[in-house]
This record gives sequence, structure tokens and C-alpha cells, in this order.
Amino acid sequence: MSPILVLNGPNLNMLGTRQPEVYGSDTLDDIVALCERTAARFDREIVAFQSNSEGALIDRIHAARGVASGLVINPGGLTHTSVALRDALVIPEVPIVEVHISNVHAREEFRHHSYISPIATAVIAGMGVQGYAAAVEFLCTRG
Repeated sequence: MSPILVLNGPNLNMLGTRQPEVYGSDTLDDIVALCERTAARFDREIVAFQSNSEGALIDRIHAARGVASGLVINPGGLTHTSVALRDALVIPEVPIVEVHISNVHAREEFRHHSYISPIATAVIAGMGVQGYAAAVEFLCTRG
């Protein structure tokens, strides 16, 4: 079966040191390892990618067409600003799970709007890094 692409947007490379009171102490490497362990339980593979560049994320999404079986994405701040990222996410034509470590709806007003949520198959927010494991498991078990 095709791998699941796990995408992380701007500033997520700083997890573990950036605002640990909001995002916790786990690093991006910890999250990737969690996703890999979760996928392995279903004999599935993860391909992980992080970029602080919107264009690099879009290019990676384009490259997933016909290759990935599903996408887990934490777009970071691009969630609330990027129509271009939203438009790219429909290109692979696979299920998408939008993940946010914090509960974005309990934070600043500008974080309440997502350009990604309307096209996502599922949205997970506020579960901490366990939201990634839930997203991967969902994609692995989806019929």
C-alpha cells in the first residue's frame, strides 16, 4: 500500500523549544517517530516532510499525486492564510487529516479560521502530539 505523507508547516521544526506551554516538549522528530510506530502497527509507511516555505510544501503535495494514500497535515500558521496551500491539497485526490497540537479554537480569534478544514476528511485539534497518531490510525483503518 502507498505511504501516508505527514506534512508539517512553518515553525514546526522548532517544536520542543517553541512555546512548550502551548505545544509541549516533544520535538518534530518525536512526532515523526510516533507516526512511524503507529503506521507500523498496520504494516504501513510514513513519509514525513517539514518546511518553513509555502512553495516547498506545495511542491511536496504535487509530488504526492499517485504516490501517497493519504495526507496528515499540520499547516501551522498557513492554516489561516494560505489559499494556495488549500488549492494544492486537492491535487493528490486522497483523504486529508488536518492536525493541530493545540486547540486553535480556544486561542486567538485569527486562529479560528482554517482554509484547510473545508476540504479535509477529518480535523483533529487539541490532542497534543497524540493527534498525529490518531490521524495516522484513522488513515490506516479507513475503508
